[in-house]
Amino acid sequence: MIAAAASGADAPDAAAPVGLVVPVRGGVRGKSRLALEPHRRAALAAAFALDTVAAARAAALVGDVVVVGALPEPVAGVRVLADPGEGLLAAIAVGLAALPSGGASAVLLGDLPALRPEELDDALAAAGRHERAFVPDAEGSGTALIVARAGAPHVPAFGEGSAERHRAAGYVELVLPAGSGLRRDVDTLEQLRAAASLALGPRTRALLEA
Repeated sequence: MIAAAASGADAPDAAAPVGLVVPVRGGVRGKSRLALEPHRRAALAAAFALDTVAAARAAALVGDVVVVGALPEPVAGVRVLADPGEGLLAAIAVGLAALPSGGASAVLLGDLPALRPEELDDALAAAGRHERAFVPDAEGSGTALIVARAGAPHVPAFGEGSAERHRAAGYVELVLPAGSGLRRDVDTLEQLRAAASLALGPRTRALLEA
């Protein structure tokens, strides 16, 4: 099933906030597919994460924000937990367990440097109509965001080909414009160029202009 995302004007004024988990893999381990020297790659991974988390924190429908991994600098209103070092799904499990119980929850990739708060709000508002929903990446095979209603357990399946696995697990696909920053995760130089055609976050933009 595919559902269209709401426009910002359709977002409910009194919607309950959604707890958000953002897994972040930093340092020289981060963004290993970016064909750059390690120091530059690590700096970009840090900028991607900071811009993503700042945009998410600014979204009106986002409640608690938990980062699992590391941020190079603190972001107000964001709690950071250590990555258990057992892979992405284990990190997500740690973050979800740390969110307050009884509310809707979501997992957002930490490499969306062109994300805008209103795009995330639109997706969360649309997701609220379903027990579980997800946003595919720009290529359509991966996943940028999963959302579950209060009381609905997540079945995270991030990784190569995750969009199909999330569909099979009962997540409804939300349709966002191809130009949405929410769909523009960055793993390769080609994807970075595509994201740069949008409005990049300030840290990523400054790094690329330096």
